[in-house]
Amino acid sequence: MSPAVDEELLDDADDLAAADPAGVLRALATAGAQVRESVTRSEEAGVRRVADDDRPRSVVVASLGGSAMVADVLALHDGAGAPVPVTVQRAAPLPGWVGPLDLVVAVSLSGRAQGPLQLAAEAGRRGARLLTVGAPDSPLADVCARARGVHVPVERGSLSRRASSRTGLWTLLVPVLRAAHALGLVDVPDPVLARVADRLDAEAEGCRPSSESFVNPAKVLAVQLGGSVPVVLGDGAVTGVAATRAAAMLARTARTPAVRGTLPDDASDVVATFDGPFTAGPDRDLFADPFLDGPGAPKLRLLLLRGPGIDPEGGPVDADDLARVELADRVQQLAEGVGVDVSEVVAEPGHPLEQLAGLVARTDFAATYLAIGLGLDPGLSPHVADLRDAR
Repeated sequence: MSPAVDEELLDDADDLAAADPAGVLRALATAGAQVRESVTRSEEAGVRRVADDDRPRSVVVASLGGSAMVADVLALHDGAGAPVPVTVQRAAPLPGWVGPLDLVVAVSLSGRAQGPLQLAAEAGRRGARLLTVGAPDSPLADVCARARGVHVPVERGSLSRRASSRTGLWTLLVPVLRAAHALGLVDVPDPVLARVADRLDAEAEGCRPSSESFVNPAKVLAVQLGGSVPVVLGDGAVTGVAATRAAAMLARTARTPAVRGTLPDDASDVVATFDGPFTAGPDRDLFADPFLDGPGAPKLRLLLLRGPGIDPEGGPVDADDLARVELADRVQQLAEGVGVDVSEVVAEPGHPLEQLAGLVARTDFAATYLAIGLGLDPGLSPHVADLRDAR
């Protein structure tokens, strides 16, 4: 039986607030403010000091859980032609080659996550440069101080009481991007961050709780995803990072397991699911009434995250962009041809970080509305809490 989303609940702002005791929706709406505040905090902490010496030989980024996307975004913007390699490391030990010539970045909102904490401590022992982002007066801040690194403090009180790093992504990400920009590893100047903040504000306005379901794109997406088995697919590098984040948010926030992938590498894996047990098939009964016949079994739904479309009058078309659009169109046609429902979120044009911000905000809100519509607390999973207490 497929669980049904309570659409009436999603249309009542008071009921939404009561069903969200941790204030996840409110915290997500602060994403733009997080960007602006983090620019200031980074400057006050002296984050540019990581660029005082020569450019590092390599950068190792340690982040996991709700902050895992920090490493993914830095690796995305680093790219194949970057001056130094960026390595993502989730847990100790550090690679054997890391030493005084390298920069280690460790991110943990609480400042207590074992993976980043252990990697930061090991970096300090090896004499590597160290940048940490997390709570002040935390073990991570202490490790950074002893290693004479740069620590950017994050006050958890400005975020949701229980939603943790899931809703504090931009607080954690911006200091790392500003340091990477100072080192010449990424091109994310302050004007870009200002536009990112504006785009996050615009998404928060469009996806606000008081906006009715039929005009609120995040609520529409939540209703579509309800009772489905989502396959989240990005059509390129930027949308692929957004797909990873969306799948994680669906799992942690809405307790809905989701497969995710990125084109072109994962095209075969995704389309192979189209003739599997969760596909309704082209001969499904379009007139079935869920109220009279009862809800059916969960069905596959393709959530396609796409980059900006190609304007035929916008000048020369990049061959890679054209191939990206054509492949995504083909996957969508295959899905629809066998009765797989498709939801599509298209990024607005702009800097890649702006595109990513809009996609992440939309799917973050959708996952939260989905949780609430299914009668779940979006801020706390009792099983995750039990697992954390057992460690």
